[in-house]
Amino acid sequence: MSRRFPELLTGFAIIVITAVFLVYALLGAGEVSAGGYSLTARFGSVGGLTVGSDVKIGGVIIGHVAEETLDPVTYAAIIRLNINNGIKIPDDSSASVTSDGLLGNDYVAVSPGGSNAMLAPGAAFPVTQSAINVQDLLGKFIFSMGSTQDKSSSRAAQPDGLSGPSPSPAK
Repeated sequence: MSRRFPELLTGFAIIVITAVFLVYALLGAGEVSAGGYSLTARFGSVGGLTVGSDVKIGGVIIGHVAEETLDPVTYAAIIRLNINNGIKIPDDSSASVTSDGLLGNDYVAVSPGGSNAMLAPGAAFPVTQSAINVQDLLGKFIFSMGSTQDKSSSRAAQPDGLSGPSPSPAK
């Protein structure tokens, strides 16, 4: 019995620690820090963008996606962004949903404008660009390559539009 007690105590400690981490993860899921100020952007499609996704300028993280809602009238995705306090964005800037690569995470890329006036907290981006569906683009590319090969193989079978044997000269 004296040998089993440390093993039981270790097993119980592992179960308690695992439960604490599980509760911590479940309570913190979907939370984004509320620091900074809020801006909104309207997109026709946000692709795989989720709450907590990054907001970047020139590859540098300047904030996070705080909330995603749907406009019930226009069916546009309304995204609320939390921007870090030290960052000011010109009021003629644009926002687009883009990806870190073919399999990368989606994020909001901000392209700063040249205006001296800045977006006020709660303001909306005047220009946005929705997410590009990479799967649709690949499908179109693959199908266009198939139709190009069909046309070129039919041309190779009948050069210059002639078919059949060429006529022999008359004697």
